Amino acid sequence: MEPPGPAGAPGRPWDEAKAFYDNLAPKKKPKSPKPENAITIAVSSRALFRMEEEQKIYTEQGVEAYVKYQLDHENEPFLPGAAFPFVKALEAVNAQLRELYPDSEELFDIVLMTNNHAQVGVRLINSINHYDLFIERFCMTGGNSPICYLKAYHTNLYLSSDAEKVSGAIEEGIAAATIFSPSRDLEVSEKQLRVAFDGDAVLFSDESEQIVKAHGLDMFFEHEKAHENKPLAQGPLKGFLEALGKLQKKFYSKGLRLECPIRTYLVTARSAASSGARALKTLRSWGLETDEALFLAGAPKGPLLRKIRPHIFFDDQMFHVEGAQEMGAVAAHVPYGVAQKHKRPARDKQQNPDSK
Repeated sequence: MEPPGPAGAPGRPWDEAKAFYDNLAPKKKPKSPKPENAITIAVSSRALFRMEEEQKIYTEQGVEAYVKYQLDHENEPFLPGAAFPFVKALEAVNAQLRELYPDSEELFDIVLMTNNHAQVGVRLINSINHYDLFIERFCMTGGNSPICYLKAYHTNLYLSSDAEKVSGAIEEGIAAATIFSPSRDLEVSEKQLRVAFDGDAVLFSDESEQIVKAHGLDMFFEHEKAHENKPLAQGPLKGFLEALGKLQKKFYSKGLRLECPIRTYLVTARSAASSGARALKTLRSWGLETDEALFLAGAPKGPLLRKIRPHIFFDDQMFHVEGAQEMGAVAAHVPYGVAQKHKRPARDKQQNPDSK
């Protein structure tokens, strides 16, 4: 069968002919933004994909067997991991931003940050292409720490399954969290990015948690009342909320506040009457807001998170992270503040190539 001819020739009209040839051409991917203009989200390979079998081989048989397994299976895509829905939601936001602002580079830029050796890169690339993810930047450190690269990429958020590397990033002033897979499936929105934050030691400093730990709840309530109009110092993820707010305003300026594809939540154990005002006034003093603020007064966060269905929830206490997991929410632990029971162990000289 011959394709339709040019204008004036018998056969289909010219507009149908053009559509025919356009469909034959490869689809052009959008251009990656410059790191200094973008909101850079660095994600480890074990956060983005499920790699339990590969990790087991590394642990039991060593690095050579691990690399060989990856090479032998490089045409088999990895299964989606805990951060996969979050990354897909970031890309959905980017698609809408590109429609509204075709020339703007204020977008999410996703970087795959991994300790893996370059030999494993082909399987990672194949997996990313299999799921049609737009991840053009890779950083494969071959066993070395990724921390210096995170700074070079102007990273706004680093997600990893390796608690030690996350702690190292936090110590260097980089917003970071250890991400955990939920215990059950929970469907999340494909059109709206939903991000939930704890307050103290996540968005805010751990000042108030120090008061609770040292003097108890009654003194905490008195302290918060006395300092209601004094903003809390910033916590490790304040900058990420700020970056989300900056993108939200791009939608608001187009009259799309109600249709904004980014929604943020403050989910805190604080009680509204006795200690909620200081949290809200702190956000206001920073020129920030969350779309919803939920003050639970010590009640479990898991049931509410199941209703919110966030793509990710950040908390500094593993108790709340585990509660979110049980309800099907993807949760990430922020190792910051007095709630951390254990100090970070000394770094091993030989880095696990898959401990990302």
